[in-house]
Amino acid sequence: MRQFHSMPTARLRAAAGSAAAALLASAIAAQAARAPIADLSADPYRGAIVIDAATGATLFEDNADAAAYPASIVKLMDLLIVLEKARQGGLRLGDQVRVSAAASRMGGSQVYLKEGEVFSVEDLLYALVIQSANDAAVALAEHVAGTTEAFVALMNAHARRLGMHSTVFASVHGLPPAAGQKPDVSTARDLAVLARELTRNYPQSLAYTSAPLRGFRNNTFEMRTHNRLLEEVPGCDGLKTGYFRAGGYSVAASAAQDGRRVIAVVLGSRDRIVREARAKELLARGFLTAPPPPPPAPPPAAQVAEAKPEATRTPRRWPRRLGIAALVAGAVFVATWLATRRRLRYY
Repeated sequence: MRQFHSMPTARLRAAAGSAAAALLASAIAAQAARAPIADLSADPYRGAIVIDAATGATLFEDNADAAAYPASIVKLMDLLIVLEKARQGGLRLGDQVRVSAAASRMGGSQVYLKEGEVFSVEDLLYALVIQSANDAAVALAEHVAGTTEAFVALMNAHARRLGMHSTVFASVHGLPPAAGQKPDVSTARDLAVLARELTRNYPQSLAYTSAPLRGFRNNTFEMRTHNRLLEEVPGCDGLKTGYFRAGGYSVAASAAQDGRRVIAVVLGSRDRIVREARAKELLARGFLTAPPPPPPAPPPAAQVAEAKPEATRTPRRWPRRLGIAALVAGAVFVATWLATRRRLRYY
């Protein structure tokens, strides 16, 4: 009996060992297939900035124009393009997206899309932002532009239009580049511009960036945000984190308090805890230095016709002498009438 039970256990262990070895070999192969890139992470960060979302004014900056790898923060540009296409009528959030073989093969953070599966644009947007799903990024890019290459061209065109002059996108997901490819490059200042565009002109984006968790695939898979600031900073409602080793830990964060909104970007920190601590400091500093919100606009003046005051009627005053004469005349008339009546009575 012991031998009967031990055989399946041994087989399971062997299978588990084989699976682990296969995963390790796959990871080593993927790493080997990566293009060699310089380590741009730094302590406490590569660059940082905080801006007033209302005006775009810089409230604090430190090496904000230093080039770095934004990693998954590039997915904010994916979000912007999809929402813009929806606003223009080029697609609807309820449109169905069929997963391609290329999307199903994506590694890194994912929702494990399978070739041939169908999901709505909106479901994939939540996966893109909350789970930072690379497979969702590819599926959306192919749905919008036909190919990921065409979508990357859209990303770069939008970057130029927004004035993100130090940004060059090379992927739709922000992963380290494969052999023969180039990495995505941006700066803290440029990413703040992108975040401001979303919060000001596409406020519906905050529905995705502020969600801490959400079910996927009929709630069989729970997606959880990587942005801990949502729970730790009052008023924080976005936006996106990013990480890979050579790029370090990055975050583009947005928060609103007392009618003011500030955006902070910490790019390329070597430590996740440092990234979050510095992001909190920047947001707090932003709220201390941001100007107060403008007073609310007065309501439109009602077109009320001016009421003309009624003319007051002054009681007519009779001259005093005329009044006395009238009284005397009246008394004479009454006396004459009474005397006549007496004569007629005894006539």
